[in-house]
Amino acid sequence: MVRLTVFTPAYNRVQLLARCYESMKRQTCKDFIWMIVDDGSTDDTRAQAERWQEETRDFEIQYLYKENGGLHTAYNEAIAHIETELCVCIDSDDFMPDRAVETILRFWDENGSDEVAGIVGLDYDLNGHVIGDPLPQQRTVNLIDLLTGKYPIVNGDRTNVVRTALYKRFAPMKVFPGERNFNPHYLHLQISREYDFLVLNENLRFVDYQPTGMSNSMLWQYRSSPNSFAEIRKLYLSFPGTSLKFRLRHSIHLVSSCILAGDIMRAVKESPQPALALLALPFGFLLSLYIRYKVQK
Repeated sequence: MVRLTVFTPAYNRVQLLARCYESMKRQTCKDFIWMIVDDGSTDDTRAQAERWQEETRDFEIQYLYKENGGLHTAYNEAIAHIETELCVCIDSDDFMPDRAVETILRFWDENGSDEVAGIVGLDYDLNGHVIGDPLPQQRTVNLIDLLTGKYPIVNGDRTNVVRTALYKRFAPMKVFPGERNFNPHYLHLQISREYDFLVLNENLRFVDYQPTGMSNSMLWQYRSSPNSFAEIRKLYLSFPGTSLKFRLRHSIHLVSSCILAGDIMRAVKESPQPALALLALPFGFLLSLYIRYKVQK
C-alpha cells in the first residue's frame, strides 16, 4: 500500500512543473503518489499532466483541477483527497532530491508513531546550501518554538511531512472572498499546538524562489489579503510563553491588517492579547499607511 502523497499546487507554471516531474521520476523509491493540484491554470498544465499520466508506470500521478483561489485553497483540495498515511507539499517551482522519498519513508519506519505530527526536514537552494540553519540536534522539535525564537537558529524554510489524519483534522483553512494569500503554514502551527515533529537534518527539497511567488511581494500580500493575515496574527498571539517583543510586533501587524480589512476595532475584540492591541493601535495605523503607500507606488 502506498504510504506517501507528494502534492504539488500549480498555477500557470507548466514549464517549472516539468522539472518537478523529472525529480519524481528520479526518485530511488517509487512508493508514493504525485498529486498535481491545478489551481485554475490557463496554460497547458492539464494536457501536460494527462500526458505524464499516460507515460508513467513507476508511480501514480493524480490530477485535480479547481478554480483559482490561492495556495491555501489548493492545500484544502489536496487534503480532502489524500488517502495515504503521510503527505508533503512540493511547490511547482521546487523539486525533490533523488533520494527524498526513500529518506522520508525509511526515517518514518524507524521513528514514526501516532505520538508525533510527522517529520520536519531541510530546504536547500539551487547551489546546494541549506536555507537558514540546520535544525536542533534532538529527536523532536515544535514548530511554534522555531517560530517564536526558543532555539538560537535562523528561522529558514523547512519541509514538513505530515500525518494526513492530522491535516484532515485541522483543515480546511478559512477562505476569505477575493483573498489568495493565506500561508498554509497556519495548518502546521495549529498541529504544533498538540504535536511535535521528528527532526530530520537532511535535504528534502530544493527551493527555487520565483519573482511572483508567495515569498516575494509581502507588502502587496498584506494589502490584498488582510483578513487572512489577521487570522495568522491571531494564531501567533495565542501561543503561550512568547516574548513581549514577539507579541507587540504581531499586535501591530494585527491592527494593520484589521485596518486594511476595514474594521480597526476587530483587532481589539478578537485579539488574544487585547491590551497589547490597544497599545499597538497607533503603530498599526502607521504601518497600514506605509503598506498602502508602498503598494500604490
